[in-house]
Amino acid sequence: MVAALPRLFVALRPPVAVRDVLIDTMDGVVAARWQDDAQLHLTLRYIGETDPRVADDLVDALGRIDAPRFELAVRGVGFFERKGQPTALWAGIAPNAALDTLQKKVERVCQSVGLEAEHRKFTPHITLARLNSAAGPVAPWLAQHSRLAAPAWPVDSVRLYESTLTPGGSQYDPVVEWRLR
Repeated sequence: MVAALPRLFVALRPPVAVRDVLIDTMDGVVAARWQDDAQLHLTLRYIGETDPRVADDLVDALGRIDAPRFELAVRGVGFFERKGQPTALWAGIAPNAALDTLQKKVERVCQSVGLEAEHRKFTPHITLARLNSAAGPVAPWLAQHSRLAAPAWPVDSVRLYESTLTPGGSQYDPVVEWRLR
């Protein structure tokens, strides 16, 4: 049996106080699969299944990113959809130039080790729930939490995570963490 390739992504992890505010919103949509505390993060770059040699190169290259610490704040909620059907609920992030710069540096590093360019526009968010066709209406939840805000938090590190699919959902394990200056 061949071992599965690691599924990787680069993300920021909000602190407990922010995660608590997010968890408090997780109710009110029938059949939503709400994220648990361990799954709450802001993805800078989804990488997917990765050859271990490329992953090693990526770890080295990400470790050379030079970026300052900065603060982020949760502001509002939204959803992603496919073919008019909501697929995820999320908490938004207030516009932040330092975050945009960091994300662009991560993207350049990914491409420098041979990964294909990300074609989707970067939309800073923290996924709160995944939805399928059985999920109830999302409009009441969106209206109730439209002014969602959490305390600003200092971003002082970036993490590379491995995602493992389990019968209970995805499990995210930090692989390595780099400090920002």
